[in-house]
Amino acid sequence: MPVRISKRPLCGYCDGFPVVAITTGTRHRDGSRVIFRVVCPRCDGTGHALPVPVLRPGLEVSA
Repeated sequence: MPVRISKRPLCGYCDGFPVVAITTGTRHRDGSRVIFRVVCPRCDGTGHALPVPVLRPGLEVSA
């Protein structure tokens, strides 16, 4: 089967790993670990770079 390769560039901040799980070292009553999920602040958990707006001389960018 052909492999589809995404043409969207990977996020440079997280290198394509947008969500990570971090353990705190403590445990729940059932013995499982307490885990926090952290999402990349730049790509909002997509793993891909967001399009950068093109700035041209003479044009103003409104926020």
